[in-house]
Amino acid sequence: MNVAVLGGGSWGTALATHLARAGHAIRLWVREEALAREIAERRQNARYLPEVSLPEGIAVSTDLGTSVEAAACVLVVIPSEFCRGLYHRLAPLLPRGAEVVSATKGLELDTLMRMSEVAAEEIPGHPVSVLCGPSFALEVAQGQPTAVVVAAREVQRAEAVQRMLSTQTLRAYSSDDVVGAELAAALKNVIAIAAGIVDGLGYGRNTQAALITRGLAEMTRLSVALGGSPETLSGLAGLGDLVLTCTGELSRNRRLGQALGAGKTVAEARAMTPMVAEGVRTTLAACALAERTSTEMPIATEMREVIHRGKAPRAAALDLMMRSLKRE
Repeated sequence: MNVAVLGGGSWGTALATHLARAGHAIRLWVREEALAREIAERRQNARYLPEVSLPEGIAVSTDLGTSVEAAACVLVVIPSEFCRGLYHRLAPLLPRGAEVVSATKGLELDTLMRMSEVAAEEIPGHPVSVLCGPSFALEVAQGQPTAVVVAAREVQRAEAVQRMLSTQTLRAYSSDDVVGAELAAALKNVIAIAAGIVDGLGYGRNTQAALITRGLAEMTRLSVALGGSPETLSGLAGLGDLVLTCTGELSRNRRLGQALGAGKTVAEARAMTPMVAEGVRTTLAACALAERTSTEMPIATEMREVIHRGKAPRAAALDLMMRSLKRE
């Protein structure tokens, strides 16, 4: 199958690598000319995924039209803040009948839209599937066994993408809960920053377990309030991705939280990696959605205070512990 992967970060590079090894013909679109040239010449993305050699089946281009030409499937793998602009550019370029898959885990800050909703406005007539689940880019690129979720309103579309992705090393499950899958993928990054702060403050496993469990509870409350299924939050897209992102050493959101807990400013923490920690922006969107739906999200609220309003991380932890007592 001809597949276009739009985005030259770690996740886009990993997906391109996986799909090329699966036998698909891949065009990897990269925005920066210098990065595209480096990948093409060295067969390595030294900036975002230096540990992995890229298969020869990946063609690299900075030309969006060339990248999606004749593509049967187009994967969009860029930070959420750039998605609307890219989808707008894609509108006149997408081949008729091409499957579009969003692999972006975030929310649009101005509109509070999920990425499939953004795509629906910019590329009407092209239904969008969603790819999510516990999947560190490096491990996928290395061929370590991984399980993910593909969600689409029409489950037949999810199943088509599921078949395209699935190999001996990556197993995809299908779902028709786009709302739950996208919200879980975005919200877990907020909780992962909190988990990193717990580490940075020197707290132990008791604290981590409580944070992850209560984080899942508030993720589920918001998702259900917006039309998602609670079962999705207890599966790979929800609990699976949450546990990975809160505990894994490769989690950029957790690393940012660790830096904050250790006393770094947000600017200093973000400067420590070239990769985007989606949870920083998602925290604002999550709190806005919680207020819109009258949903209680105390962890997300405290993360907003720490990340965007300068509250001390230890004070945020204390305030969470001293909230009014209630039943679980």
